[in-house]
Amino acid sequence: MADDATLLGKVKRKLIETKQKWAGEGRLLTVKTGTPDANRLPPGQREVKNWPVLDLGIQPEIPAAKWRLDIDGLVENPTAWSWADYKAQPQATMTSDIHCVTAWSRFDNKWEGVATRHLLDIVKPKPEAKFVIQHSFDGYTTNVPFEAFAGEDVLLACRWEGKPIVAEHGGPVRLVLPKLYLWKSAKWLTRLEFVAEDKPGFWEVRGYHNHGDPWLEERYS
Repeated sequence: MADDATLLGKVKRKLIETKQKWAGEGRLLTVKTGTPDANRLPPGQREVKNWPVLDLGIQPEIPAAKWRLDIDGLVENPTAWSWADYKAQPQATMTSDIHCVTAWSRFDNKWEGVATRHLLDIVKPKPEAKFVIQHSFDGYTTNVPFEAFAGEDVLLACRWEGKPIVAEHGGPVRLVLPKLYLWKSAKWLTRLEFVAEDKPGFWEVRGYHNHGDPWLEERYS
């Protein structure tokens, strides 16, 4: 993650402080659990038809021609993709629901991009790689277990509903990991780091849950 003094000097400090307060107070918690099979809408969520914009106060405009994704750490084949490299990979299409920790869910989102399983076939993670740290252009990070990153429905997405993902939603490329709360799917993705030891990210060190399962209502630590 970027140095906090640098990052916090750019973002909306009030927003961060408010969300930290929510975590401390357990705001929105219903103390209920469910399962994806039995309940399409996780506990405490409401369905929306739009796609609300939530970020740290920065929406970097990254021209596709200047975008780059570094994949490194505990992998046999460290790789760097330009936009042309990324677009040359097999493009997958997936439909999934997304769930934000701020209590909204949106159903049946249509995504296009590169499946993480394809990426894993290329970089060949080492056996000791147990976590994947996502790094964003704005300095944001978030951590996910290797097994979650390798899910069959996880995508490095560049298109949503038939159009390029716009900057406010994390374009040109963002992760989409639908089984976890949406803060676990980093916008403006610029690096994937495979590590043996867990490294809690931006929100995880500020009171958010380290895993983030919506059906277990893992909003806060």
